[in-house]
Amino acid sequence: NYNNMSKLTKNYGWLNTRPNSAKTLMERAKREIPGFKEHIRKFEEQINIKSYAPSTVFSYSRCIAQICLYCRKSPLDLDLDEINSYLFAMKTDRDMSDTFFKHTVYSLRFLFRVYDREDRAIRLPSMKNKRKLPVVFSQQELRRLFKAPQRLKQRVLLSLIYSAGLRVGEVCRLKVSDIDFHRKQIHVRESKNNKSRYVVLSAYIAEGLKQYIKGSKPQAYLFNGRLKGTPLGHSAVQQTFRLAMKKAGIIKEACVHTLRHSFATHLLEQGVDIVSIKDQLGHAHIDATMVYLHVARLHPSRVHSPFDKLYKP
Repeated sequence: NYNNMSKLTKNYGWLNTRPNSAKTLMERAKREIPGFKEHIRKFEEQINIKSYAPSTVFSYSRCIAQICLYCRKSPLDLDLDEINSYLFAMKTDRDMSDTFFKHTVYSLRFLFRVYDREDRAIRLPSMKNKRKLPVVFSQQELRRLFKAPQRLKQRVLLSLIYSAGLRVGEVCRLKVSDIDFHRKQIHVRESKNNKSRYVVLSAYIAEGLKQYIKGSKPQAYLFNGRLKGTPLGHSAVQQTFRLAMKKAGIIKEACVHTLRHSFATHLLEQGVDIVSIKDQLGHAHIDATMVYLHVARLHPSRVHSPFDKLYKP
């Protein structure tokens, strides 16, 4: 989503920092917009009380910061014409993702509810549930992708995401102690919707992880960030992925999450039942998993009577 801000930046001149500098964006809003610091603190307190995922808290706060910088006003001083002007600018930018637009609407709704301004929340545009089919890598593309990075850490990182169907935040927060080599399991702790789960650990990935751990000696987190004791950042994972895509010569419109889509689709194609895949992915509802039925290349059997199979050896 950060990379999709270029047109708004160019056309409206409201963001002078790098498009992917979200933390800098928040600091700008706190520094330049009167009242923003106090309002965003209360907003973040309430959204944390509701037990939203940290990534959602950060995304919603960033959306509020961006509209405030666009209109040069504190969030509660925004009138409906200004909000509609901003949303129209987003909607007419062809490079702007639907997800980013959706997060902006949801963040504004939550903000107005926090301050008992339901009149504004109700009048925001309704969101249509438009779900696109996920992009999926072929097995040949995956082999090229995992071979591309020069460093073992990066090869293991990307391979682990696909092999266990992990989200970016999940792989960043993994600790060395979460890897159970004996039971061939990975403990994913308090992920989306504060749910924990166990996912499969590939035997091949286990060997790669042992080699990586022996050489890099990570401390608390499996993949350490730049500072000691901190987890690897989301942007570092995304950068590793983009460079590997370029080196592998893959031109699909893919992101790190495409590895998770590929995990689910390939399991489905290999005969794993949809409920088991749902549990591995950590989906709250089976509907979210059912989308992979539309992209998996399944081989349907011809219709026949089950009675014919009763007496066949």
